[in-house]
Amino acid sequence: MEKPFAPACERNQDPILKAFQEFYGDETKLIFEVGSGTGQHALYVANNMQSVKWITSDLQENHQGIKMWMDESVHGNIQGPKHFKIGGTTDFEKHCDVVFTANVIHIMSWKECKTLFKYLGRNLKKGAEVLFYGPFNYDGQFTSEGNRSLDAWLKENYPGAGIRAFEDVKGQMEKNGLSLIVDYEMPANNRVLRFKKN
Repeated sequence: MEKPFAPACERNQDPILKAFQEFYGDETKLIFEVGSGTGQHALYVANNMQSVKWITSDLQENHQGIKMWMDESVHGNIQGPKHFKIGGTTDFEKHCDVVFTANVIHIMSWKECKTLFKYLGRNLKKGAEVLFYGPFNYDGQFTSEGNRSLDAWLKENYPGAGIRAFEDVKGQMEKNGLSLIVDYEMPANNRVLRFKKN
């Protein structure tokens, strides 16, 4: 099998690393990533932040590719991949300090998103944080023409998918006991929404 490669991950890796460094500095953090995809984000952040311990997760069919990226770990601070399927089997690390997911909730259906939010609310320890990276709509509007085109492509290729409304995500997370700490601006009309378990 050829090692999988996602160009978007490579484009986004430096801004995502910068956000992690700004949020956590050299604090020791156990991070659980939902939907690790190729594993590129995990490797890049973990290689540049020795203080983190990063646990990857995804559907079983993506595990081999993730392991190929994990082989390049500099500090040996990446684990997994664990199996994680929304509404199905999960092998979740309930004691994690941070849950991170990048470009995932706009691919899932809204029903699956709400299932994920509920799962996080029930299983995370008090004070744990959740970071959602990706595009969001505000006041019912797209933040760019690129995001409008992405939304159309998502809806054409993934049933129930689409760019999520910031207000809906915030409301559902609050309903499940997680409060927004910051809405962090990222390049290319993306955001990081940072929540904390009450």
